[in-house]
Amino acid sequence: MATTNSLTTTYAGEFAGKYVSAALLSGKTLAEGNITVKPNVKFKEVMKKVATDDIVKDATCDFDATSTLTLTERILQPEEFQVNLQLCKKDFRSDWEAVQMGYSAFDNLPPSFSDFLIAHVAGKVAQKVEQNIWNGTDANAGEFDGFVTTLGADGDVVDVGGQASTSANVVGELGKIVDAIPSGVYGSDDLAIYLPSNMYRNYVRALGGFASNVGAAGTNDQGTQWFNGGALTFDGINIALAQGLPSDKAVAAEKGNLFFGTGLLADHNEVKVIDMADIDGSQNVRVIMRFTAGIQHAIGSDIVLYS
Repeated sequence: MATTNSLTTTYAGEFAGKYVSAALLSGKTLAEGNITVKPNVKFKEVMKKVATDDIVKDATCDFDATSTLTLTERILQPEEFQVNLQLCKKDFRSDWEAVQMGYSAFDNLPPSFSDFLIAHVAGKVAQKVEQNIWNGTDANAGEFDGFVTTLGADGDVVDVGGQASTSANVVGELGKIVDAIPSGVYGSDDLAIYLPSNMYRNYVRALGGFASNVGAAGTNDQGTQWFNGGALTFDGINIALAQGLPSDKAVAAEKGNLFFGTGLLADHNEVKVIDMADIDGSQNVRVIMRFTAGIQHAIGSDIVLYS
């Protein structure tokens, strides 16, 4: 009689990178390339900041090094995180996929369910990373400091006060953000306004005819039917939906000034499904996932934080 095999599939090494990539890059902010991703940061990456005074001077016959150049730095240091799950195979014995488990007392985890489980974990990780990118707090387990925290602590960031967003006032509130954008940044190709779900939703509704300065029939006279999920702009500036931002907080910045760092392609990223039957005789299956993640911004004076 043939030996009954337990689940021996292990998602690790190069293949693991695909699952970790899916988990980390499936959040809207990363999936749409709305900030700069720096992979393969094994420990930390130093980002140099260069500041100068007025470097253009009146011409003379001599070399006169009178300008001032100041070098400072920011550190992008991803933190390590993990997912540890354990489930019992016998819990699926009466499941509709029971046939796939085999008829032996030594059951195998349904292959399709193991795939689903990893995909589910990857989706949850993506959701958590999206939240952390914008509103994470390092003091909380499973979180790293997000942009709301880091930008709020940077005295160079341009702070703008606002009020609770509605479809009636959101156009005016977005105007406050645009008015505060530094002149050197305004007009940049990769400048974007990052909005939380409530402000994004209110802006879509406002353009459907619910704002005082928009016709009652809305954009293109289509009312609330005008929007089909396409790109949004305000005063010529791209708007990005940042679902991790808390309500009524927004950021205006160049995509190249906001960074997400991860060891995504490094060797210590892994996703594993381990059958414990051959290890401790139990009917348990463990799902293990490890990754690193963190954010940082470069030039605070080029960024607007609205709250």
